[in-house]
Amino acid sequence: MTVDCGPSTFMQLHVINTGMFKLDGGAMFGVVPKSIWQKLNPADENNMCTWAMRCLLIEDGNRLILIDTGLGDKQDQRFFSFYYLHGEDSLIGSIQNAGYSPDQVTDVVLTHLHFDHCGGALKYNEDRSRIVPTFKNATYWSHSQHWQWAADPNPREKASFLKDNILPLQESGQLKFLDQATQKPFNNIGFLSVDGHTEKQIIPHIRYKDKTIAYVADLFPSSWHIPLPYVMAYDTRPLLTMEEKENFLNKAAAENYFLFFEHDPMIECCNVQHTEKGVRMKESFNLRDIL
Repeated sequence: MTVDCGPSTFMQLHVINTGMFKLDGGAMFGVVPKSIWQKLNPADENNMCTWAMRCLLIEDGNRLILIDTGLGDKQDQRFFSFYYLHGEDSLIGSIQNAGYSPDQVTDVVLTHLHFDHCGGALKYNEDRSRIVPTFKNATYWSHSQHWQWAADPNPREKASFLKDNILPLQESGQLKFLDQATQKPFNNIGFLSVDGHTEKQIIPHIRYKDKTIAYVADLFPSSWHIPLPYVMAYDTRPLLTMEEKENFLNKAAAENYFLFFEHDPMIECCNVQHTEKGVRMKESFNLRDIL
């Protein structure tokens, strides 16, 4: 699925940091040897590396659009102990620091339903009797084929698709599907769907003035994943991921896209260029530097 986006009018973009967590370095770097990736993101004594959960908030006219929601806080302590959640940032705190209330969010775009991307979309109500949408006035957007994939998960991904992140959202009545929309949902945001990491992950493309900012989610979890062989062991179809990365990078280099990284612990954005070794990072930026 590809949805074109038109030129922007008035927009403001805000980085929404939701905290840091840890994942196994071998799983994150796949077939790349530890002797190489250890120099990029050093592991602790348990082979765990630190990663960001960096979301994006877009004010576009009368719409306030949030892309992804981080891990959330509704799981139990045993769950969080596996992922070493740390840092001072939180989803709601970062939205408030940007000058907005959660009740002002009109749309939540979920790139996919792995828990570190959608966990913050839902929360417990005040008496903890049920799970409800975090953003009560928002429409939540997913891809219908990905939703079905997540609702009936394969054994490989089952631990990443938590029922508490899926069923209550469906029951809320606030869920819609981008691929079934009768008209373009957003004036200045288009979407590319990719299938290597998981079925129908969506990659938002934000058109800001004369720039395209691609929220690359888990197609490129970090700037270190730009070289084609750097594919996560979590990906369900790694060879397809490599093909999707190559196609994306060629277009990104040709059209000077800015890649916005969700999980890179140090780099928010970069552009890319062709080199003798293939497409590689050209320059890195904070988002505010390119707006």
